[in-house]
Amino acid sequence: MKLDDTGFYAALIHELKNNLGLLAMTIDQIPAQNEPVHNEAVDAARLLCQGVIGRLQQALFIYKVSQQQMHPAINAYSTQDLVHEISEQAVALSRGQLKIEVDIHPDVPAIWFLDRDLIEMALINAIHNSLAYARSTIRIEATMLDGCLALTVRDDSEGYPEHVLNSVATNTPYRSTGTGLGLQFARLIAQSHDNQGRTGELRLHNDQGAVFCLVLP
Repeated sequence: MKLDDTGFYAALIHELKNNLGLLAMTIDQIPAQNEPVHNEAVDAARLLCQGVIGRLQQALFIYKVSQQQMHPAINAYSTQDLVHEISEQAVALSRGQLKIEVDIHPDVPAIWFLDRDLIEMALINAIHNSLAYARSTIRIEATMLDGCLALTVRDDSEGYPEHVLNSVATNTPYRSTGTGLGLQFARLIAQSHDNQGRTGELRLHNDQGAVFCLVLP
């Protein structure tokens, strides 16, 4: 295998992701102390580690899409279970620093067809972003939108900058403050879901904070 072989870099990313997973597990075992500075430092290290793991997962997904190796595992899943499990992860990640709310609209079907692992990764990435900018509250919602399932993460931050909103509206990655990897990842996940000629979408907007929405047909 040549050193510049993309397969080599994919394998390297996978190994780094696994090693960081072990590191995150080690950090989780560090007990809290009656010292806010200590606890805040441990929480910051844990969130940073999990954030990097997420970025590596995104990079692997985008690589597989580029190599036409990605085939979503679409199956029937409980929408309520998905939203509640995502909210439980958000509670664990916030460590009591933010209020986590859940809203599942009554008209949302009990079952929806999707790739659960991919959708979970996209939503958790959105929650990581909200943890960094929200003032007090993160809200996870499931609603119906034009016959599609809309899974939403909203917070009470200052909202998305205009260039980020434009990047999604024009379907282009933004690079003014970063690589835009997370948005590209979420967009590809949404677009990998299609049904009867309709394709999933990533939608961003501001409404008393940032609103991240995956619309799945």
